[in-house]
Amino acid sequence: MEVNIYTDGAARGNPDGPGGYGTILSYMDGKGQEHIREFSGGYKKTTNNRMELMAAIVGLEALTKPCNVNLYSDSQYVIKAFNEHWIDGWIKKGWKRGKNEPVKNIDLWKRLLKAKEPHNVTFIWVKGHAGHLQNERCDELATTAADGDHLLEDTGLLGED
Repeated sequence: MEVNIYTDGAARGNPDGPGGYGTILSYMDGKGQEHIREFSGGYKKTTNNRMELMAAIVGLEALTKPCNVNLYSDSQYVIKAFNEHWIDGWIKKGWKRGKNEPVKNIDLWKRLLKAKEPHNVTFIWVKGHAGHLQNERCDELATTAADGDHLLEDTGLLGED
């Protein structure tokens, strides 16, 4: 089965303020009908990069069986996280940034790597969301999540297989 996941994250410009992510998962069933699952969640004291990773994780973890996944993200951070250079350096060796500042998000990268393991995932950078209306919807979800205090909303699947 082929699944499209559209992601976005928002930190509202303040690492100590609310942040949020939006994720849309869509697929076609055997009858040619599209099914959509939406998620949004807000977190405090976080960064936009963390939200981008959470958006991808939530989408992949929602899949219950191995799939061919197209993961659309406007974040180069998410796409680069799967570049061998980043994986070897940042995750395996635990590189530090700046003056002995530990690299953040290693736990999320490891979780994302685990979430994608059973699937054939293609990461696609969507510059400015151009031409991807569902990714625009993720932007709305991420903004809503960033403005709220809820942790997770799941509207469920539309229709059944």
